[in-house]
Amino acid sequence: MTTSGRTTANENAPRTAHGVSWAEFHRGEPRFADAVEQRFGRHTHHVLATLRRDGSPRLTGLEVDFRAGEMWLGMMPNSRKAMDLRRDNRCAVYANPGEGADMDGGDVRVSGRAVEVTEPAELARWAAGIPEGDVPEKFHLFRVEVEEAVRVTVEDPDIVFRTWQPGRPLRTIRRGNDDAPPREDALPSEEAPLRADAPPRGDALPREDGAD
Repeated sequence: MTTSGRTTANENAPRTAHGVSWAEFHRGEPRFADAVEQRFGRHTHHVLATLRRDGSPRLTGLEVDFRAGEMWLGMMPNSRKAMDLRRDNRCAVYANPGEGADMDGGDVRVSGRAVEVTEPAELARWAAGIPEGDVPEKFHLFRVEVEEAVRVTVEDPDIVFRTWQPGRPLRTIRRGNDDAPPREDALPSEEAPLRADAPPRGDALPREDGAD
């Protein structure tokens, strides 16, 4: 399962209460979504965070696939991470940072909910982009409903946090290597429209990992 080109999303696919498909994320912030996807595309294996039965975190490696307007996660049958997601579908996927410590391309993380795909038409939509013979006989397939995407870069002299959530404009927070408080860039349009069902926007800055 590898990263490849984007095609048309299935607009009839059910969505979670707060998450959106990758295609919807891309429509809202195309340049930022492309930057996040390209960062994942640099490597094959990434890190998935799920919740164990007792609520403690589990970290495992997996491949991430971007096709048909979705972010797909494929897993071996009855793997522990798949069982975690069936029980509690909250998750986060951290892009492989690669070698070294220069943060080339930035640190990237996508969090949301993993929705298991079982309908034959949806499975066929995913399999259509896989080379013949590479589709496993048995597997679990999930698509991610994006609730937040975060990219962290070093832009001397600052560390820069860019964070996006459905229905909200992209936010850019800068902080230096001192005691000065973080600074938020002005929005491109101060009155960027929000979705009618979006939660009210607070004045608090997000935490350093991008989460409110």
